[in-house]
Amino acid sequence: MDSIPREASVEANPLRCLTLGELRRRTSMKWRTYPDDVLPLWVAEMDVPLAEPVVRAVTDALARGDTGYPAGTAYAEALAEFARERWGWDGLAVERTAIVPDVMLGVVEMLKLTTGPGDVVVVNCPVYPPFYQFLGNADRKIVEAPLGPGHRIDVDTLENAFRNAVAGGRRAAYLLCSPHNPTGTVHTADELAAVAALAARYGVRVVADEIHAPVVATGVTFVPYLSVPGAESGLSLMSASKGWNLAGLKAALALAGPAAADDLARLPEEVGHGPSHVGVLAHTAALRDGGDWLDALLAGLDENRTLLGDLLAERLPTVRYAPARGTYLAWLDCRGLGLGDDPAAAFLERGRVALSPGTDFGTGGAGHARLNLATSPEVLTEAVHGMAAALG
Repeated sequence: MDSIPREASVEANPLRCLTLGELRRRTSMKWRTYPDDVLPLWVAEMDVPLAEPVVRAVTDALARGDTGYPAGTAYAEALAEFARERWGWDGLAVERTAIVPDVMLGVVEMLKLTTGPGDVVVVNCPVYPPFYQFLGNADRKIVEAPLGPGHRIDVDTLENAFRNAVAGGRRAAYLLCSPHNPTGTVHTADELAAVAALAARYGVRVVADEIHAPVVATGVTFVPYLSVPGAESGLSLMSASKGWNLAGLKAALALAGPAAADDLARLPEEVGHGPSHVGVLAHTAALRDGGDWLDALLAGLDENRTLLGDLLAERLPTVRYAPARGTYLAWLDCRGLGLGDDPAAAFLERGRVALSPGTDFGTGGAGHARLNLATSPEVLTEAVHGMAAALG
């Protein structure tokens, strides 16, 4: 499946638009969790201004007083067109979608539809920490299937996890992170087809968290799970949140394969009351009219991945880093620094740089840290210098 090329963007790199002083005026989690002398490169918020079409959609709604409850299918229609254009996928059926508050809450709702309390959910560790938190709160048991060499899905390991998950005849699900957080792995069509075949063999339901789908490196094409052969019973969650920095404007979409339509139809009606109407308008505008802005962002992220590699080679050469194919995250293997299981603690205390501790990501996270490189080259440079200073 080939993506359709776009014309080169003429927009400025959004990562170069804001000064550190301007960013420190923000009141979101990224900028209020730590003191002002700490550079925050941890939580998945980007240091960018909003795309102009998004700003226009929100301000127009506020001017109209259009701040009621969400309705209609415009969001799903915009995502379907985006999927055709970007991923060459025309299989996103608007009638098999539902608006949900955000991706993680949507994940929980999909797992409620496909599993029961005490059932197993398989995850590929190291993986996004809220997977553990939300699944635990939903009374699901987690079985880890660690990623294999190159941070890719290990089919044999996954099969063993599936076999154990369904032992005794219980229902089970597989929570697929695609692209993978924190490693940035972009799964191939063949890998996803192998997942679908295994899931069918063992009766495991696949729920795919595809929130980072719009964010891939140049030359890389994201493959939607529901687009591969055998994925007809799968469920997916997508959003414009990560691609356009809209986490504070809550809205996401649940998507069902043809054989999962009846499951999605059982989604409680009240779940659709959770998203913000203004959020839906913002996400729709991003997908429909924010392509040039996204292209400029992706080019800037490519530059930052290269810059980070150069900075680490110069200042922290024992840190192992492979530029990610997707997301705007960098998974740093810091075990060679001698900082123990949680190098992020040392970077914070002695370098005044906040990264996400690898230990939060489950098995395989010890000795690692996750860095958010969706910032300016200047902030990224200052951060690596601070990390190096933490070594004394």
